[in-house]
Amino acid sequence: MWATWFGHSAVRLETGDAVIMIDPFLSGNPSFEGDVMEAAKEATHVVLTHGHDDHIGDTVEICKATGAQLVANFEICMYLGTKGIENFSPGNHGGRIDCGAFDVAFVQAWHSSSSIIDGVPQYLGNPAGVVIHPKAAKHPVVLHMGDTDIFSDMKLINEVHKPSIGFVPIGDRFTMGADLAAKACKDYFDFETVVPVHYGTFPIIDQDASKFEAAMEGSDTSVVVPVIGAPFQL
Repeated sequence: MWATWFGHSAVRLETGDAVIMIDPFLSGNPSFEGDVMEAAKEATHVVLTHGHDDHIGDTVEICKATGAQLVANFEICMYLGTKGIENFSPGNHGGRIDCGAFDVAFVQAWHSSSSIIDGVPQYLGNPAGVVIHPKAAKHPVVLHMGDTDIFSDMKLINEVHKPSIGFVPIGDRFTMGADLAAKACKDYFDFETVVPVHYGTFPIIDQDASKFEAAMEGSDTSVVVPVIGAPFQL
């Protein structure tokens, strides 16, 4: 499996015949300097954790240009359907969505979820983390936590889904900061590798991953801080 981080929480995963864009906030993302459609080239699916604009990002444009299927909660699918997306697959916590080369499961995240519509925040379903269960042999199970605080039921997510790769928000203020993120990884999960995300984009959140790397010292879990836009293997 190959992954590319585009800054903030935007991640591209390639597994089997699938190219998955998770939370593709590219336009307006201060960390991303590339071309949106090049980043989303050959995308087959867009998977969203929640409805905030810095996670929905370029979903509509990508789905329209590539034909990628949107996988999100019911409220987000209905909302983005009004923006012209026709190919969507809604779900919610507790089940799995069969996407061909992989399954998606929505899991708990302690956050909020809305979009500004006509100047007013509008509810867009419960926030989530997403678990990607590839069907290709030897491809790892990936948990993208979305935006979240620490919570003890992370242990149950680990027990049920057994993710070996975690994309973990560390930026503080709106999500876990470095110390809580490290505690979550060490106390509740059995990750082989963690990739810190949701930092460095806006001045009011942490600007680099150094505090998280320091907090993870002594753990058996490998911390990978990728170069933005550079593919790396999981």
